[in-house]
Amino acid sequence: MNRSDAKIRSSNKSRTLLTSVQKTYERFLKIRGHPREIALGFALGLFVGMSPFMGLHTIAAVAVAALFKWNKISAAISVWITNAVTAPLIYGITYLVGARLMGIEKAFNLKDINSLSSVYDLILKTPEIVWAMIVGGMVIGLPLAVIGYYFAFSITSRYQEEIKAKIARSKEKLAHKRQMRKAKSAMLDTAGKDLHTGNPGDQNPIETEPNPSTNASEN
Repeated sequence: MNRSDAKIRSSNKSRTLLTSVQKTYERFLKIRGHPREIALGFALGLFVGMSPFMGLHTIAAVAVAALFKWNKISAAISVWITNAVTAPLIYGITYLVGARLMGIEKAFNLKDINSLSSVYDLILKTPEIVWAMIVGGMVIGLPLAVIGYYFAFSITSRYQEEIKAKIARSKEKLAHKRQMRKAKSAMLDTAGKDLHTGNPGDQNPIETEPNPSTNASEN
């Protein structure tokens, strides 16, 4: 029973996650604005999301997007690539990349934190750890932002073109219906006029027969 309950809970969590991702994707497509501005805001948010300052991601992304007149909503959405679920993985990768580039072999190990002095040593190494995460975040964030830009630009452009095509088709249908109504009304008006006036060519003149009494008196 415990294993089955765990499987059910995990499947429910995965469904909830997929539903939230789908809703976010649909909301992203419905953002108003030029595809280029939306894509630039999305790329900016991805780049900022790779920084270690998780609590300031949204504020920083929206502020920079407003400064360059990019889309603020797309920037605020894409920073959430780093969240409570993904942060351990992303920050671990950014730290490893930054530490490798900066030549840091091993900043800390959880097993070594067993006394106050070890905690003090970790605090002293904190700036080094943060700098490693910043460097790693920039190295990973730049190509990720480029990929995100082209992805966001393609999907938003395609979605907006589809919406424009639907609007154009609906306008054509409405115009066709109006033309049909006008043609029907014109035909009905013509038929009504013909019924009221009639065709004079169809009317036969009344021929008068001569009066025989009149002819006899004349004779």
